[in-house]
Amino acid sequence: MSNSIETILKKSAIPNEADALPGRSSPLSISGVHAVNNEAFVRSENPNEAEVILGMGCFWGAERKLWNTPGVIVTSVGYAGGFTPNPTYEEVCSGQTGHSEVVQVVFDTSKVSLEDVLKVFWENHDPTQGMRQGNDIGSQYRSVIYTTNDKDLAIAEASKAAFQKELLNAGHGMITTEIEPLDTYYFAEEYHQQYLHKNPNGYCGLAGTGVSCPIGLAV
Repeated sequence: MSNSIETILKKSAIPNEADALPGRSSPLSISGVHAVNNEAFVRSENPNEAEVILGMGCFWGAERKLWNTPGVIVTSVGYAGGFTPNPTYEEVCSGQTGHSEVVQVVFDTSKVSLEDVLKVFWENHDPTQGMRQGNDIGSQYRSVIYTTNDKDLAIAEASKAAFQKELLNAGHGMITTEIEPLDTYYFAEEYHQQYLHKNPNGYCGLAGTGVSCPIGLAV
């Protein structure tokens, strides 16, 4: 087996907690201010605000899509779903932390529903690809939804079931999206925050399946 294949296999498997990198006790240093709209993304939840954590592959393009979604107040990028405390980008990319690259989405519930945000999520990546997204291969690129309460978890599961029917009707496979309660969200380094605003010609691997997701789901 070649070293490249070994590396791909290693990066595409989530490690056991005992085998994950040790990380660090101190969080990474960030400004906490969104470079596009100057909103604080390190914040306490205000009335009419809700949060969901979404992984759609590389977080650069995913964040831009989501900060441009009507009703979204602020976004940030980070790491979730793994074991290593306060991981760095390089550690996450090694596949040895268990984390996915994710976007924290804070939205105004008086202007947009979680179902509407999830519609953007489902339609703008391919949730059937397992530990990859297009040419980006590794466990950090897996499709994920992490919620902060049981009600939102149920909404996410219902939206998955509805979109799965549409995907199957269009000839696509089974959804591999990980849907779980949020454990810990770690902010990514400052240079990753709003990356495509700071680097307009930067890489964006975001691509959907062309299948429309129904909204207004009853749970």
